[in-house]
Amino acid sequence: MTPLILACLWLITANLIAMFPSRDHHWRTAYLMMTVGVPLTIWLYLTQGALLTATFLIAAASILRWPLYFLGKWLIGRRS
Repeated sequence: MTPLILACLWLITANLIAMFPSRDHHWRTAYLMMTVGVPLTIWLYLTQGALLTATFLIAAASILRWPLYFLGKWLIGRRS
């Protein structure tokens, strides 16, 4: 139950951070949230299963959509 509560707190924190203005367009906090989110996702998967982890990943991807967009562009550029 602890990883599920922490995942919900992660989502709430990420949404609150996104509401405030930032000079660097939230890139520093996005890196921090990704650093915390990866081990949290693994812990959530190991304790709660794939369905809740997939739900968390979809919610996290909606918050961190720009880093995912640029990661996709970078990966496509490397394949060419």
